[in-house]
Amino acid sequence: MTGTEGASAEMRSKSELEAAVRDPHRRRAVLMVNTRSRRGRRRLPVVRRLLAEAGLDFARVVPVTDPAKLDALFAEVLALKPDLVVVGGGDGTIAAAVSHLAHRDVALGVLPLGTTNNFARTLELPMDTARAVRVLLDGKVADVDVGWFAGTDDPDDPDGRGHIFANMVSLGLSVRVAEHVPHGLKRVLGRPAYALTAARLLPGHRPFRATVRIGDESFDLTTHQLNIANGAHHSGQRIARDAGPDDRLLAVYRLGDGRRLRLAAATVRHVLTGQWRSLGEEAFHTAGEVSVSTEPPLPVDVDGEIRGRTPVRIVLHGNALKVFVPQSFVDV
Repeated sequence: MTGTEGASAEMRSKSELEAAVRDPHRRRAVLMVNTRSRRGRRRLPVVRRLLAEAGLDFARVVPVTDPAKLDALFAEVLALKPDLVVVGGGDGTIAAAVSHLAHRDVALGVLPLGTTNNFARTLELPMDTARAVRVLLDGKVADVDVGWFAGTDDPDDPDGRGHIFANMVSLGLSVRVAEHVPHGLKRVLGRPAYALTAARLLPGHRPFRATVRIGDESFDLTTHQLNIANGAHHSGQRIARDAGPDDRLLAVYRLGDGRRLRLAAATVRHVLTGQWRSLGEEAFHTAGEVSVSTEPPLPVDVDGEIRGRTPVRIVLHGNALKVFVPQSFVDV
């Protein structure tokens, strides 16, 4: 879906929407929690208690027991015409919420209950549940960017209309990791489960050649990992100090080249220095639209879901999503 089908013709300003959410007599709110996310089932009773103590009541509470039914559940939720949809879960659940709430007259509230929580970190939300609930009370509504992606041979997009995404489009080793990381290991270890799975798969992973087109220019590269980010975090770590969901930019970067040791070294550098790096460095390309092709075609990871193959087209949609963020978040 493009994220615009069925969107409201009339859009309230951020202040008008925030005022509606703050007014208990006007507010129409829905709570959705993925009970299969890393902390969702265990934290659902706590989440409901914290929200009740905060004075936030909901017209409907939706425990998500089967993520495959998220699209149908969001259709039901949007039929209620809510002012606020609070979603608790990991990156996959939040990405689904973003795809349904972008370009709509509704605010998203995020409760990070997953493993890496990349988009929540990008929004500068606290990882602690109680403090994340406080953002719904003390924070503000901001407009942030989302991405739009269209690939090839995507069974979930037979008409080629594309998908809205929240955080990142990736090619390479991360696709294999997304396919093979054990769910039970994620529950036990959290983020290290991805690193362990990557270490296990890297010796057998082959590098690939990609052609990246930005505007009228194109460049070829060889790598094990290529990322196109709307958000500011990957694998729970900051990409660059000036990357953000409100900068009107997609950040294109690879990790290493065709040598496996370079991938490992680049990944370590990303983890250790991302918070000090800048998008102005040579390692990054920034744009509002990017196309990527590979030979042979490769599967593509979009916010943790495999979405068809290359060639792909990725476009930034600026200020397309209204979301609750801390007061300290810079909204431009």
